[in-house]
Amino acid sequence: MAAPRTRSRRLVTSPLGMVMATALAFLPNVTASAAEAATSATSADATSLSYIVNVATGRGPSTMVKKAIADAGGTILIAYDQVGVIVVHSSNPDFARTIRKVPGVQSAGATRTAPLVAQSTTDIGTTKVLSAKEVTNSQAAEGQDPLESLQWDMRAIKADKAHKKTLGSHDVTVAVIDTGVDDTHPDLAPNFNREASVNCVSGKPNTADGAWRPGASSGSAHGTHVAGEIAAAKNGIGMTGVAPGVQVAGIKVSDPEDYVYTEAVVCGFVWAAEHHVDVTNSSYYTDPWNFDCLDDADQQALVDAATRASQYAEREGTVNVAAAGNESHDLDADSITDPASPNDGTPVDRVIDPHKCLDIPAQLPGVVTVSATGAKGIKSSFSNYGLNVIDVAAPGGDSSPYQPPAPPATDGRILGTLPGGTWAYKAGTSMASPHVAGVAALIKSTHPHATAGQVKALLYSQADATPCTDPYDIDSDGKIDAVCKGLKNHNGFYGVGIVNALNAVTK
Repeated sequence: MAAPRTRSRRLVTSPLGMVMATALAFLPNVTASAAEAATSATSADATSLSYIVNVATGRGPSTMVKKAIADAGGTILIAYDQVGVIVVHSSNPDFARTIRKVPGVQSAGATRTAPLVAQSTTDIGTTKVLSAKEVTNSQAAEGQDPLESLQWDMRAIKADKAHKKTLGSHDVTVAVIDTGVDDTHPDLAPNFNREASVNCVSGKPNTADGAWRPGASSGSAHGTHVAGEIAAAKNGIGMTGVAPGVQVAGIKVSDPEDYVYTEAVVCGFVWAAEHHVDVTNSSYYTDPWNFDCLDDADQQALVDAATRASQYAEREGTVNVAAAGNESHDLDADSITDPASPNDGTPVDRVIDPHKCLDIPAQLPGVVTVSATGAKGIKSSFSNYGLNVIDVAAPGGDSSPYQPPAPPATDGRILGTLPGGTWAYKAGTSMASPHVAGVAALIKSTHPHATAGQVKALLYSQADATPCTDPYDIDSDGKIDAVCKGLKNHNGFYGVGIVNALNAVTK
C-alpha cells in the first residue's frame, strides 16, 4: 500500500476520512523585538537567500571569516558561538561556494532554494474538531477529565495508570519545537512556561510576549495539538496529556508559509539548551529537503549545523525526541525515492540512499526517533520504519478502518488541543513523538537528577518489547505493505518497543 506523500511529520484529518498533510535553533541575553522578528526575514532584496556558515565552536567567527562574509556579499544575522553556527543573508548566488574556500570555515550552505520573500503556500487540509455535542456527551469516569474516555492512546501506554501515582513534576519542562503553542488554551494555560518559550522563525530569537503563539496558516494548529498530547492539565476540562503535571513551552520555528528552515531549528535547540529545557519534541522535517544528503555541500552544512545544535542541547541535559515521518519509507533500505524536494521550489524525483541522506532532525545522532502505532497496537499504515533507525514506538493513530479503537473511544486518531480552546483528532508520527516526550518527562520527574543519556536509557529499558508484525498487510488486500526486520526487542517497526508511562513512574 502506497502512502500519500507529504512534506512533514503530521497527518490531519477530515470529518469522514484521513488525508496526509504537511508536518512540520540562542545565545544568552540575545533578544529581538517583535518588529525585528517581523522584518528580519524580508529585510534583504527579493533575491536573497539564508545561509548557514559553520566554524569552530566556542570562539565565534574570526575577523578573517567575518571580513570574507562581508566581501562575499553576506550580512550576519546572528552567530551561535556555542555551536559555531553563523546565520547569514546574501543575494550573491555564489556565496556558499565562495565562503567554503575561506580558512576557518568548515562547511557552508543555503538553507533554502526560494528567496527570503518569495515562498509559496501549501494547502495542508483540515482537522476534525470535536463538536460541542461530542464534548458535552463524553462520559468521564470519576477522577477523569471529560474527554479522557476517548483517549485510547493513554491506555495503550498505561498513562492512565501512571497518573494514579503521579502527574509528573512541575519542575520539568518539555519544549514543543513546532508551529507555535496557544498558551491561552484552558488545558494548557496551567502548565505553560513562558520563560522557556520563544519565536525562532528567522533564526534569531524573538522573546516578545506571545511571539511563540501560532499564526493564521492552515498548519499553525499543529504545535498546540502536540503540546496538549504532552501536558494537557488534569483539571476537569477537556483531555489529559501524557504528563499532565509537567510544564510545556512553545518554541516556534515554522514561518507564515509553514516552512521550517535550518536556522530556526538551530535557534530552537540552542534556546532549549540555554533555558534548561528537559525534553524537546520535534514533529517536522527540516525544509526544503525531505532528506539532506551528505554528498551535497549545501545539504551537508545543514546537517552539520543541526547536529551541533541538538548535541549541544543534549550535553546541557535535554532529551531530544523526533517523529520518524509519514511516508511509509523503510529508512534502512538501500534506496528510496524522494519526490518532494526541494519543497520551496520545484520538486524533482531523487533516488537517495537513506544511510547517506538523512531525515532531519529525526536521524540526527542522539535524537530519539519515534514510529507510530494505531489502536490495534501495530505500526500505523503511514509510519516510516527501519532497523537501527527507529528507537521506540508510540501511539500516533491510524485510519479507523485499519485500526479501530475499542469502546468507549470512537476514533482511531489522537485527541489533542487546538488554538482557541477546542480539541481535535489528528494522526501521524507527529502525534507519536509527543507521547514519547511525555514519557521522558515522567522519567525525568521520577529521576530529577538523571542526565539526558540516563533518561534515554530508562526510556528504552522500560519500553514494552514488541515483535515484528509479520505479515504486515494493514489494508487486508492480500499484499504485504511493509517488511519488518529484527528481533522482538530490536526491530524496524517498533525499535526496542512501545513506551510505557507506568514503568516511567515506578521503576
